Amino acid sequence: MTKIPTSVQSVPVMLLHILVIPIFFLSFVLIYQSEWMVSFLSMGLGSGQLVFNLLMLMCILIGVLCASRIPMTVLRRHLHLTWFPYVLWSMAEVVVFACFAALYMALMYGDYGYFSALGDCMLLAVGTLTYPYIIITAVTCAVQPSEQAVSEDDLVRFADNTGRLKLVIAHDVILYVEAQENYINIHYMEGEQQKEYSLRQSMRRIEELMDKHGIIRCQRSYFVNPRHVKVLRRDKEGMIQAELDIPNSKPVPVSPKYYEQLSKML
Repeated sequence: MTKIPTSVQSVPVMLLHILVIPIFFLSFVLIYQSEWMVSFLSMGLGSGQLVFNLLMLMCILIGVLCASRIPMTVLRRHLHLTWFPYVLWSMAEVVVFACFAALYMALMYGDYGYFSALGDCMLLAVGTLTYPYIIITAVTCAVQPSEQAVSEDDLVRFADNTGRLKLVIAHDVILYVEAQENYINIHYMEGEQQKEYSLRQSMRRIEELMDKHGIIRCQRSYFVNPRHVKVLRRDKEGMIQAELDIPNSKPVPVSPKYYEQLSKML
């Protein structure tokens, strides 16, 4: 299934959900002024109670979105969501909001049963929140830079030493892989940002995988992607280093044993 654009889990889009959706909810009810919505939210106590309940429900909605969207964004390097789980996640936010909104309405008005309030709150949530969710997602996808389709053969699947799949990325975005004690650090590009992913694994066990995707060993503790090597240079101490085509990226050490092989691939 198609993976969602990376921008959908970005910080700006997270803030859009947390700020725009509650504001849309408040504005929609106040402007639309549906007879059913007004009657339910005011409980026949006038416009003042309507506004108060709306503000309280808006605060509940902000709380639900913060509790959901912040973890989604913080864990975006590990949550490689496709469209189906993302849509389910968004629907769950709406359902959870309706449940807490019904609890509030039932507690505020003792003669109003929770399940009766839940049905009305579910209808209110779905009827008002569907629009901003669709609009934000459509706009985010529209402004997302075009990404070339990546075939299955171009994907590198990194698993840890227990065999559990941990990271799947295109081979051409990998810069280099370095060993650090019992871990490997995978340096790669995500959009215009350089990222690093640590995985409990050994260089020996991933060597065949790296060779398969044209990422070659350049030193005992390093694999490098020749696609990103700009030039090979010797430093003041005579050590060979591979300079990458990524600004501010550190040079990768190259041992004489692998120099000739790497230079032929440039």
